[in-house]
Parts: sequence; structure tokens; C-alpha cells
Amino acid sequence: MLAFIALGTASAVWINPFFVRMTPVGAWELPALALLAVLTGVFVALPNACGFRRATAGGTAGFLGIACPTCNKFLMLIFGGEALMLWFDPMRPYITVGGIAVLAFAIWRRWRSFHTQETHILNEDTG
Repeated sequence: MLAFIALGTASAVWINPFFVRMTPVGAWELPALALLAVLTGVFVALPNACGFRRATAGGTAGFLGIACPTCNKFLMLIFGGEALMLWFDPMRPYITVGGIAVLAFAIWRRWRSFHTQETHILNEDTG
């Protein structure tokens, strides 16, 4: 829930007093935000330290895809206003899907690592 509120507020998916969005919110952005927040919560809830860089990369890509492109100062400096709207804006849904996929992969790896460790501990206790 915290990830949903924080990411949604920072990306100005809804009107809030902290950030003003310069481009309209697409129909895909709220469901993508919800999925990104759920995956972030699942990743944080898994008790293992592996996959942090992968999850960070996926979460960052997902956030950049959801966030207002013209509001991001770094993107504005890199691309400029016209190129940002011409080249980056149409790619945002794909960047978001890629970020969600990377985050899901990090969750899978973390779960697999946790499950392997748990199995190994159980085998040591019984053997």
C-alpha cells in the first residue's frame, strides 16, 4: 500500500499538492502502478537479500514509464522537450512492462533462493 501511495503521488497519477503532472494520465498507468506496487510489496516481503539490484532496476524503469515524462528533469536534460515527447513518450508503456518484468524476475529469483535455502536447512536437520 505504501509503494502504491508513494509511487502514485510522485508520478502524479492522481491530483496531489506535491506534484503537478504536465501530461495526461493514460488508461494503462493506474493498473501498471497497481501491479508495480504489488510486486514491490511481494519483493520486500520475501526474507532474502538477493536480487536487490535487479529489483531496483525494474522498479526504476517501471516508475520512469509511469511518471510524467515532461516533469522529469533528468529526462528533460537528456532528451530535450521535443525529443522527449517524440521518442520517449511512445516508449513509456514498453519501458513500464520491461520494468515490471525485471521486478517479477527478481521476485522469482528471490523466492527460488529462499526456497532452496529452506530446503537445504530442512535436509540438514533430517539428515
